[in-house]
Amino acid sequence: MDNLSNNDKLVLLQHAINKYENENMLIEKLKAVLEQKDIDRGIATLIATQQVRRIGPDVLQNNVSHIGELPDLPVFLKPIIDSL
Repeated sequence: MDNLSNNDKLVLLQHAINKYENENMLIEKLKAVLEQKDIDRGIATLIATQQVRRIGPDVLQNNVSHIGELPDLPVFLKPIIDSL
């Protein structure tokens, strides 16, 4: 989805991580929506900013102890999350 801003992609990733913690499954589901480079870049950004943490070799988890609650999901992203 080329029309999503970088911030929208990060919010989408955080909510997708909330739904699928397994990184391989997450990437497979997101490939229908985002390009591989956007997924990889977004995950790296979220980890670097401590919004997401890696638990073991292939599990991602939102770092709610650091960020509090997940950012609000914009209305136009809700159908994407629901379809994953």
